[in-house]
Amino acid sequence: MNGLFGELARGLWHTLLDTVWDVLPIAIIIFGFQILVLRKPIPQLRRIIGGFLLVLIGLAFFLEGLEAALFPLGKLMASQLTAPEFLAPDGDMSRVSQWDYHWVYLFAFAIGFSTTIAEPSLLAVAIKANQVSAGSIGIWGLRIAVALGVAIGIALGVFRIVTGTPLYFYIITGYVFVLLQTLFAPRMIVALAYDSGGVTTSTVTVPLVAALGLGLASTVPGRSPLLDGFGLIAFASLFPIMSVMAYAQLSEWMARRRDRVHHTEEA
Repeated sequence: MNGLFGELARGLWHTLLDTVWDVLPIAIIIFGFQILVLRKPIPQLRRIIGGFLLVLIGLAFFLEGLEAALFPLGKLMASQLTAPEFLAPDGDMSRVSQWDYHWVYLFAFAIGFSTTIAEPSLLAVAIKANQVSAGSIGIWGLRIAVALGVAIGIALGVFRIVTGTPLYFYIITGYVFVLLQTLFAPRMIVALAYDSGGVTTSTVTVPLVAALGLGLASTVPGRSPLLDGFGLIAFASLFPIMSVMAYAQLSEWMARRRDRVHHTEEA
């Protein structure tokens, strides 16, 4: 037990040092501009320094937790769901088709949805969008729309890994569809939809999705972790754009339909 805690403590210390070096340039730029360019004192200096310390400690714990738990867990689930004894209890892998991986697709969908709902950056964007739109954009509506997009995208990306089809086919087709949606989606939602695709590739989603893709490519016969293991994050960025614009288009259509029904009843 002592050896385990000692190993974790050493790993956390090294991660903390790496985090300090990563955050140091940000602090230098912010304080440098405040002092050298703006030539003004830093307001609430103690609070800001305390916040930086909390950021360093929190990032160190988070990154160490990723290495200790989320990365191994994602690879473990991928290997177990694609194990021969799970897919073919009779031992005949030659009869296993791409549709026999349905539990992998369901797991990818669930992971994509749950990690996106828990994504702090998405929550921040949803709160700001709700504020500036005077409540017309719902916080939960936007979060669920983005989460569904990520879930569908990752499930489709896992299907691509299992089948071995080219990545560019899905990405090019997806962005053509996005361009067509952009022409018809409400203008107020277009920029937010494109931003929603970016906020999904953040602290919670990326580690599990990357681990899932690498673990899956390592266990599916004929797949290369380098060639096939990456690419899921591209799906996680693309499909939320489509789902958010579809959410706005559906909301607009339902609003027009309610107005027509209301006018018909009045007539």
